[in-house]
Amino acid sequence: MNIYKNPYNPEKIKEAHKLLTEFKYDIKPLVKGYSNQTLYINVGENKIESKLVSQEMKDKFTGGRGFNLKLLWDAVNEKTKWDSPENEIVIAAGPIGGITQYPGTGKSIVCGISPLTGAPVDSNVGGYFGPYLKFSGWDAIELQGIADKDVIVYINGDAGVIQIFEAPEEDTNSHLIAEQMCDIFAENEMDMKSIATVSAGKGAEHSFFGCLNFSFYDRRRKVARLKQAGRGGLGTLFRHKKIKAVVCKFSGLNANSNEVDDLNKIKEVGAKYHRELFKEDDKQCDMRHVGTAHLVEIMNDYDLLPTHNYKFGADPRTPKISSVVWREMFTQGIPDGCWYGCTMQCAKCVDGYILQTGPYKGDTVSIDGPEYETAAAFGANMGIFDPHFVVEANFYCDTYGIDTISFGTGMAFVMECYENGIINKEITGGYDLSFGNGEEALHMLHQMARGEGFGKTIGLGIRRLKKLFAEEYGADPKFLQDIGMECKGMEYSEYMTKESLAMQGGYGLALKGAQHDEAWLIFMDMVNNQIPTFENKAEALHYFPMFRTWFGLQGLCKLPWNDVEPADNAETDEPAKVPGHVQNYVDIFNSITGRNIDKQELILQSERVYNFQRVFNLRMGFGTREHDRIPYRSAGPVTIEEYESRAERYDKQLVEKWSYDITGKTTEEKRDYLRKMREADYQKLCDAVYERRGWDNNGVPTIEKMKALKMDLPGVLEVLNKYYK
Repeated sequence: MNIYKNPYNPEKIKEAHKLLTEFKYDIKPLVKGYSNQTLYINVGENKIESKLVSQEMKDKFTGGRGFNLKLLWDAVNEKTKWDSPENEIVIAAGPIGGITQYPGTGKSIVCGISPLTGAPVDSNVGGYFGPYLKFSGWDAIELQGIADKDVIVYINGDAGVIQIFEAPEEDTNSHLIAEQMCDIFAENEMDMKSIATVSAGKGAEHSFFGCLNFSFYDRRRKVARLKQAGRGGLGTLFRHKKIKAVVCKFSGLNANSNEVDDLNKIKEVGAKYHRELFKEDDKQCDMRHVGTAHLVEIMNDYDLLPTHNYKFGADPRTPKISSVVWREMFTQGIPDGCWYGCTMQCAKCVDGYILQTGPYKGDTVSIDGPEYETAAAFGANMGIFDPHFVVEANFYCDTYGIDTISFGTGMAFVMECYENGIINKEITGGYDLSFGNGEEALHMLHQMARGEGFGKTIGLGIRRLKKLFAEEYGADPKFLQDIGMECKGMEYSEYMTKESLAMQGGYGLALKGAQHDEAWLIFMDMVNNQIPTFENKAEALHYFPMFRTWFGLQGLCKLPWNDVEPADNAETDEPAKVPGHVQNYVDIFNSITGRNIDKQELILQSERVYNFQRVFNLRMGFGTREHDRIPYRSAGPVTIEEYESRAERYDKQLVEKWSYDITGKTTEEKRDYLRKMREADYQKLCDAVYERRGWDNNGVPTIEKMKALKMDLPGVLEVLNKYYK
């Protein structure tokens, strides 16, 4: 349980509320996973209304991310910027979302025009909000407009009432407001599990990579815990709209809240997977004890752990932040699912941690994570091999509403710029931002949350920092482009891709920016050499992004798919796809909806939405080959130091792969030739992927492709006709 120095008064907070508008509706049972209506709220106009979901919308967009993108498309235009009033935050689950018989079904998908990229972004998050929203009668919620003063949106799914309150007294930071919402809207302590809150903290107000926190009440710890929709700056958009929180209350959860077609079949599939998980997890990834943090030492062992701004892939200090350490710090023996029925239990927690810095110094808190991405970003990438720093920074990023990936990757970029003399103490306000300096990094984090000093500057994000450092401080733009680990404006997540061309494509070709959730192909490509040709890589960069898109359509977590595999998975024809689990998902979808799709139709559902999102990017002025460009450090060594750290490997590749005579060549000459070859390979990969996806050589989906997918909608054709005159 959290112990705070400054307790709050829930009654005082509630008394300060001013009701701005109210909307009443009839609560109806779902029909085979759908409520068949969406909720529209404009906080600038205090307007609330419902919208019907047509059969065509379900057929073409399926749910979740698909519904979000369709609603967002209808709300904005080609001139909309991230801070335009018509930009929206759209949240949905999906037809599978919320079932309690299979792990990983509590996800929400959030979309909006990103402050970082200027294009539509999607982010996947756990917690209870998505399922509660759906069971309250809504397949999605649109949040549009900009309020005059801070507001709270309250969806009472028990009473069928939606209210917008002016909310002057609530805290803004997420660890506090999530608990305050439980205290205010729950009838008693037992009822707190019925409250789910979306919020963003003070840091989201002063950075472009603000995250959203989705809460779920942990009855055993007696605390409202947080999961993050981290990517793309949607927390920044949330606070720009002056929304303090969106709260959903639903207390009627039962085994068939989705009103499915065949509950017995779902139970059968779920029971099979639960048995498999209990039997295999300890032997495979140990998710129930360390969550995704098991990846730290694995990435280090394979030279894939980003270290010092992705210069290196391993470090001898890594054991200090490995899963052995996290296993000791995480509380064991308490169920840790972020949705009911998830036996994977990977939402680990550090309990009883006493904060050492910042405005809550001395408070005792529970901290979710760190997950792998945060441990890698705050540890190796920033060169700070101190688990206590990682935990402290993890807590403050979460409550401030700051994406840990963008903060860690952004700080690593700034640290390299500092060590190269591009910035100095005069610019940073007297702070030494060398690699490994955790104390100074925390100062930057607290400054960011206050909107002060160089910390606020870091919150601009790498793309804007590159422009600033070149224009204001005379830095070499080419060098900044090479080492600034962002694509499309989004900071890279935490994998070193120099030796995996397919994973370079996984980052560069991802629709929303450099995030691994479209395709994680490092082991297939680099370690196991399963996709050696350009055609093999292109096929993988077609299938895996499409399959992973499907999780976002349905309200699913991807971890139960391939982080714990059937014991006989290696004996199947396509072990990388985990075909046994693919069939599980097909069976569950059919059992919920009453349809009869196969695994090919599953991919087609994703293709429709994926290609629609690519056209959406084009509509917003992005989405062609030039926007799939990656920083060279993603593909190879930028500096002499980097080349020489792996000189034997690179020399061998030059000789054996490209027949380059290295005799008498300087390191600089070898590095430059390697760059020429690797950049050419990346362009060849783009060619192969575009062809496989049915796009032209500039990365634009063809009209024929959209017709084949039955996505040749009038607005889509209007965009594409600009490219195919």
